[in-house]
Amino acid sequence: MPLAIYVLGLAIFAQGTSELMLAGLLPQLAADLGVSIPDAGLLISAFAIGMLVGAPVLAVLTLRVPRRTAMLVFLAIFVGTHVAGALTPNYGVLFATRIVGAVAYAGFWAATTITALRLVAPTGRGRAMAVLVGGLTLATVIGLPGGTFISEYLGWRAAFWAVAIMSALAMVAVAVTVPAGRPDTANPPRLRLELRAMAQPQLWIAYAVTALSVGATLVTFSYLAPLLIDVTGLPTGWVPVVLVIYGVGSAAGIAIGGRIADTRPFPTLYVGLSGVVVVSVALALTARFPVVVVVLVGVLGAFGFLTNPAVNTRVFALGEAAPTLAVSTNISAFNIGITVAPWLGGLAIGAGFGYPSVAWIGAGLGLAALATVLLAAALAHRSPPVREPVPASG
Repeated sequence: MPLAIYVLGLAIFAQGTSELMLAGLLPQLAADLGVSIPDAGLLISAFAIGMLVGAPVLAVLTLRVPRRTAMLVFLAIFVGTHVAGALTPNYGVLFATRIVGAVAYAGFWAATTITALRLVAPTGRGRAMAVLVGGLTLATVIGLPGGTFISEYLGWRAAFWAVAIMSALAMVAVAVTVPAGRPDTANPPRLRLELRAMAQPQLWIAYAVTALSVGATLVTFSYLAPLLIDVTGLPTGWVPVVLVIYGVGSAAGIAIGGRIADTRPFPTLYVGLSGVVVVSVALALTARFPVVVVVLVGVLGAFGFLTNPAVNTRVFALGEAAPTLAVSTNISAFNIGITVAPWLGGLAIGAGFGYPSVAWIGAGLGLAALATVLLAAALAHRSPPVREPVPASG
């Protein structure tokens, strides 16, 4: 595996920390900026919206820009937004920096995914994606509690400075390790060809699998802390420990999925999603038993992240004639799952069904994802994906 792949994974870790850490900074942020905690919580929504919209828009705007150049520009913008966020006393300015930073992060994800998949042989794509997603897992296990820890002792602005410094270091590492690449001026990427290749029904079914599979796991993870405290009865100090267990399970799932996703994408999805359904039902039924819940949380992370390399490599295989738009739209699909699933969980909790209800929702989303995979497999046997020659741009 090229060193550049691991550098890109660390860059994802630096930026992903910003995406996740805000949940632990809300009380301090709200008090310092003079806003309510719900208003401070909108900063999380702002980031999600920026990610959702940013990936396909920036993919189109940078279609003919060398990938490394695009990544460096996106990282520079991301660093700038966090410096501005750390310095501003104004909620509105901070809100704007969250949107702009998320758009840049989405653009970086799109450029990074295409670059990583083209730096390895087709049989290594699953492992490459496992490394990239592993960066986000590290952000969950280390970045989220680390940002909260820094905030407790040095204030929330220090957490923003930490992200800016890590992202700046990642920028230097990307410049050193990622090949420069040059656009093919004789046969440059064309938006019309990419749009035509995007018309495949199989590709949009793959996006549905992405959104549903992410949502199936994340709906439970989003409300894990209150479930552990209010239903399972664990002390507050145990929550970070359980999050680490979830992260360890996630890392194991990514490692296994990365090794088998290229050769067995559909079996990987069947096993991973079936596991998510079974574990979610078990969590809903045993939420009051601490030992069982702690074990199940780790297993949920493993099954949930087992599918991740498979959904990514599947999209790239289907959208090989439209690599830029295919990958960037898949990032938007991820963020649809990340945004909609917690919203559904919130509706259930608000309606009085309690925190275990989010696990039932996770099981339902997992079943929907399984049905979508079955449809995708049936279509795959009928017709191969559209493949047109597309030049490799750095």
